[in-house]
Amino acid sequence: MIYSRILGVGGYVPEEVVTNENLRSYLDTSDEWIRQRTGIQERRWVSGTMNTSDLAVVASERAIAAAGISKSDVDLIVFCTLSPDHEFPGTACFLQAKLGMNGIPALDIRQQCSGFIYGMSIADAFIRSGTYKNVLLVGSEVHSKWLDKSTRGREVTVLFGDGAGAVVIGGFDSPKQISVRDRNVSCLLSTHLHADGAYAKELWVEAPGTSFAHDRITPETVERGDHFPKMNGKTVFVHASKKMPEVMDEALRANEITVDDVDLFVLHQANIRINEMAAKQLGIPEEKVFNTIHKFGNTTAATIPLGLDEAVKAGVLKPGMLVLSAAFGSGFTWASALYRW
Repeated sequence: MIYSRILGVGGYVPEEVVTNENLRSYLDTSDEWIRQRTGIQERRWVSGTMNTSDLAVVASERAIAAAGISKSDVDLIVFCTLSPDHEFPGTACFLQAKLGMNGIPALDIRQQCSGFIYGMSIADAFIRSGTYKNVLLVGSEVHSKWLDKSTRGREVTVLFGDGAGAVVIGGFDSPKQISVRDRNVSCLLSTHLHADGAYAKELWVEAPGTSFAHDRITPETVERGDHFPKMNGKTVFVHASKKMPEVMDEALRANEITVDDVDLFVLHQANIRINEMAAKQLGIPEEKVFNTIHKFGNTTAATIPLGLDEAVKAGVLKPGMLVLSAAFGSGFTWASALYRW
């Protein structure tokens, strides 16, 4: 039987640190207001011409090195982002060229904050089918270049940071079915994906787009700020606080385990209050949840791989640990994954 597992992880964030106090210089906000509502203290923003695929290059090279393989061993690139380098072609193609990995398939997916777990599911399916052996899965975002950096957009602007995380997921043969109880076998055990498009406009960017009568973007849409992200914060918070614990519980039940069996929870980093509420509902001890939002903010598709990379560096995530990840984001989309590190 063919299974998949994470072979290596890598992360990268820009050097420029933007604190809450920095934002206060041009937004009507405060460090206390941001910390109390989100848990964010600072985030990283790119400078100059650095773009989404540039961040992904560094994270990818680190992940490939950590996996102990060469670039020529990678069969497929899956790139998760909501902030592409350009409208088209897909950013996976730009990343592929920069890595010098020409010829292999390169796929973009646009599942926003849930993108990385959706990507895990795609990589796992390709590997289990025998189509590919090693998949480079990347989550990378540059939010800072399209945020409304005025008081009008402060509720969104304070949340987001730039960064990239990547993993190499590789296949292996097992003569028997892998058990969730086997601490000696690193393995992706299950993924659980959901979406509800009825809430698509609760967190979205309206323009540019083909929904307009004529031009995809006009002076009027720019004047209204339709090209900036908009969020119904209350609706997002309520649904995220409900769906995150639900989809984590789904993973637990599917594998016939409990919270006590999980060694570490590496969750999407959108708002520390959402994660705290989800943990409380499931009875997850605080020390089992690894957070990075205080220093990176919300890097959407990059939060989970960045969290994994940081947890490894901190000595918190070790081989043999059972890990549960979950995410909720625009779409609405939500997902979870259970895997043995």
